[in-house]
Amino acid sequence: MSDNIIISFEPASGEELWRGPIADVDAAVSTARRAWAPWAARALTERIEVLRVFANTVRRDGEMLAELIAREAGKPLWEARNEIDSVVNKVDISVQAYAERTGKKKLDAGVGASAALRHKPHGVMAVLGPYNFPAHLPNGHIVPALIAGNAVLFKPSEKTPAVGEALVAALHRAGVPEDVIQLVVGGPEEGRALVVHPGVDGVLFTGSAQAGIAINRKLAANPGKIVALEMGGNNPIVVTDTPKLADAAALIVQSAFATAGQRCTAARRLIVKDSVYDPLMAELVPLARKLMVGDPLGEPQPFMGPVIDNDTAERLMESFVALITAGGRPLLNMRRSVPDLPFLSPGIIDVTDVPDRPDIELFGPLLQVIRVPDLDAAITEANNTRFGLSASLIGGSPDDYGRFWANIRAGIINWNSATNGASSKAPFGGIGLSGNHRPAAYYAADYCAYPVASTEMDQPRATINVGLRP
Repeated sequence: MSDNIIISFEPASGEELWRGPIADVDAAVSTARRAWAPWAARALTERIEVLRVFANTVRRDGEMLAELIAREAGKPLWEARNEIDSVVNKVDISVQAYAERTGKKKLDAGVGASAALRHKPHGVMAVLGPYNFPAHLPNGHIVPALIAGNAVLFKPSEKTPAVGEALVAALHRAGVPEDVIQLVVGGPEEGRALVVHPGVDGVLFTGSAQAGIAINRKLAANPGKIVALEMGGNNPIVVTDTPKLADAAALIVQSAFATAGQRCTAARRLIVKDSVYDPLMAELVPLARKLMVGDPLGEPQPFMGPVIDNDTAERLMESFVALITAGGRPLLNMRRSVPDLPFLSPGIIDVTDVPDRPDIELFGPLLQVIRVPDLDAAITEANNTRFGLSASLIGGSPDDYGRFWANIRAGIINWNSATNGASSKAPFGGIGLSGNHRPAAYYAADYCAYPVASTEMDQPRATINVGLRP
C-alpha cells in the first residue's frame, strides 16, 4: 500500500497483480444511504431473483474467478474452485435460511385484532472481508444482507482487493444496483472509518481476534449498531484410542494444513493420548512430509500453496523457533523452500514440555502436539484456551464423544471428522475470542434483519374500565 493506492501481489511469484485507488469512505456511505431504501422497498422475491442471477453469473465465470483467487490468495486451483462452488451455493442456502429464520408469522391476538412478526433490514452494512477465503467468506455476509434489503459496503482485505473487485462486479452484472453494493478499497484506516461511521448501521467482520476486539471496543458505547464478529481459534484436535491411525493422520493433516493452515477452523493443537502417541506419529509425520507445496497453478496440483506474504512466513518461522527455544521438540521442521517467497512446508512440534504455552492463533501450517494420559486430561487441555471456535475428537466410543461434546467449549464440535468440517446448512461461529455470539453461515439472516412485533386492528377500539373518577 502506497499513498492513496492499494497494490496486490501474487504470493507465489511476488509479481504485482492489481492496483487501485483507496476509496472515499464518506462518499461511499452517503451513496449507500440514498440507495438502501429503494432496494429494501423492492419485493423480496425480486431481490432473491437478482441474487439467483448472481449465482449463475459466478457459475458461468467460475474458472476465471478461481484462477484469480489462486493467484491472489495463493491457494491451489483445486481449492479455489471449491471456494467458487461455495459462493454459488450460498445463494440458495441464504434464501432458505432467510425464510426459516426471518419469515413472516401470524400470532395469537384478541378478538378483532391480529398480531404479526416481520423483519426489517438495518440499512447500510459494512462487510470487512479476510484474505484466506476472499470470495466465500465476505459473500457469506453480503448475500444474506442483500436478500434482507440492506445496502452493503464491502471492504476486502488489502491483500486480496482484486478478488473483491471481481465479486462486486459479478453482483453488478447480475442486476444489484451499483450504489447498493459498493467496493471500498483500503487498508486498516478505511476499515476503522467504516466501523465508526455514523451512517453505517452494522459491521460484519471476519478476521483476527485482535482486529475483532478493536472493533468491539470502538463500538462499546454504540449499542444501536449491529456487530457480528467471526474471529479465529486455537483449535484442538484430540486423538484417543482408535485402530484407524492412518485415517486419523489424514484427518489431522486436513485439519492442520489445508489452505496452508490459513483457516480460522484449522487445528492448531493436536492433543494425543499417551497410548496412541508413538503409532500415530509414525503415521502422521511421514504423511505430512509427503505434502506437496508449490505454485497454486502448477501441475500436478500441490496440496498447499504459499502463505499470504513474506511477513507472515517470517513470523511463522520465528514462532517455530521460539517454541523450540522454550522446550519444544521438533517432529517435522518447518522450512522455507524459496528464500524470497512465502512457501512454507508443514511444521509439527511437540510442546508437551513447554511451560506456559502461548494461547495465540498461529495462522499457518504449524501444528503443536501435546501428550496427555487420558480423555479427561485431553478435554481439560483442549479447553485451555480463550478461544472457542472448533474442536474435534478422533477415535473413542459414543460415550467418549458424548463426554467430549458435553464438556468442550466451542461452536463447532466434530467426531471422527476434521476441525474444518462444518455444514453450510448450520450456524458457523464460536465463543470466547472466536466470536460475539452472532454465528454466521445459516444464521447470518439473524444479524441482517431485525424482528418487528406488531398488533394490528382495522379500527381503533379501546375503553378504560378502572381507575376513573365518577
